[in-house]
Parts: sequence; C-alpha cells; structure tokens
Amino acid sequence: MVSEKKQQLVKKITQDIQQYPVVGVVNFESLPAQQLQKMRAMLRTKDVKISMARKRLLKLALKEAKKSNLEPLQEKIRGMPALIFSKGNPFTLYAIIQKNKSEAPAKAGQISPRDIIVKAGATNFAPGPIISELAAVGIKTKVENGKLAIINDVTVAKEGDEISQKLAETLKRLDIKPMEVGLDLVAVWEDGTVFTAKQLHVDEAEYTQNFTQAAQWAMNLAIEAGYLTTETTELLLQKAFREAKAIALEQGILTADTIGEMLAKSEQQALSVKGEAKL
Repeated sequence: MVSEKKQQLVKKITQDIQQYPVVGVVNFESLPAQQLQKMRAMLRTKDVKISMARKRLLKLALKEAKKSNLEPLQEKIRGMPALIFSKGNPFTLYAIIQKNKSEAPAKAGQISPRDIIVKAGATNFAPGPIISELAAVGIKTKVENGKLAIINDVTVAKEGDEISQKLAETLKRLDIKPMEVGLDLVAVWEDGTVFTAKQLHVDEAEYTQNFTQAAQWAMNLAIEAGYLTTETTELLLQKAFREAKAIALEQGILTADTIGEMLAKSEQQALSVKGEAKL
C-alpha cells in the first residue's frame, strides 16, 4: 500500500510532467551533496526544476502522466535518478548541465563516459618501474633526453568500459581526468520524441566554424554568379573594374586608368628591343 505522502509526491511529479514541455531523466550518482545543491539553485535561475524520488515512484508518475511516448524515459531511469523539467529546449538544457560539470580523476570500478585516449609525447617520468606500469595498460614508451616519451596515441578504455584499479592509478599519475562531476543528463523527452544525451551534444566551436564556412561558400557562389546583394555589390563592382581594366590593357585601349601601365609596358618593350639590338 502506497502511503499518502508518496501518493501526493507522485501526483505532484505527474502534474509537472503534464505541465512542462521538456521532461528529462538525470542521474546524480557520485555527485556530492553540496554540488547538487549548487546545481539545483543554478537551474532554478534558468526556470529548470528537479524532482527526486525513488525509481518506482518516478516510473509511476511517468506512466500516470499519459503523454505520448514517455515509455522510453522509464527505461532510462537508473543509478540515483531524478526528473528534470524545463520550458526551454532539450539542446539548451543539455548545454547548461554540461557547462556546469567539472573534471575529476577516474576511480576503480567507474564506467568510462567516453573513449579515454593517452596522447603520444614527452612525460616528466625518468626511466624505471613506471615503464612496466604503463606497459601493463597498453602504453608503449621510449627514452628521449633522459625522460620517458609515449610512442603512440593509445585508447586505454572504450566508452562503457569499467575502469580497473591499475588504469585509474596510471591515469592519475599522468594527470588525466576523464570523469566529469555533475548532473548526468540521461535522456530528454519533447513533444513525443526522446533524445539521448549523445544526440543532444553539439560542438559549439565546430558549429560556428560550419556557419562561417557556409557563409564563405555562399559569398563565393554569389560572386561567381554575379548575384547582387548588399554584401556582394561592392565586391562585384571591384571584380568588374579589374576585368574591364585587364581587357583594356590587353586591347591597348587608353583610359585614365590604363595609360600609366600602358606607357610603362611600352617603355619596357622599347628597352628590351634596344637591348636586343645593342643600340
């Protein structure tokens, strides 16, 4: 029998699911309580709300909300879950959460959130037992200028792999922090569509570069096609002037803009003839 208190909690969460256009599942496992409180306070300023409850109660609230295609969210509830609600959009919500994460060393037994790659290059280690320790996790080294250097880039763990004690210690010695401390956004529902965290990831630098490149391509195409716009008019006039001047010089047409270059060309040709004739 579900207690009255739990019934009221499920009812409140159900109402939030029905009222908010964006509903997500987060996992705050391994997140320190102090950081969780800071995160909740920050999210409130973004009009984002978090509701915590037992897995069974969260699943019950999702079921009773009777919104289309909420079932996949129930399957994503894991760890220490909570539901997150926003009036924005899934991509903005993901970006806010990601920007408020911090790097952390890996611990034995943790699951790698992505491929962990150790880059080739010099280290500060002197030759010694560290060589066999690195080799034990697949990192090959050589001695350069009295220090160890990693020969090739090495993927020491794949996304989803469990991190061993030995690998955790090695990564710590290499000062590699592959883990992230913060809310883990697992999945988000919007208007019947469920997005995983991976689908919501947008590389902002790459996205900006793509826009810049697309704008450059559009400009080049407009110039080649002679398409007049506010941005292309001046460039097209400059191009037309250069091409007209080139034709005038080729055909020997005297104008105020060509006379200087034509006289210089004539003088150069005359000097060349004089030199050939040894005059």
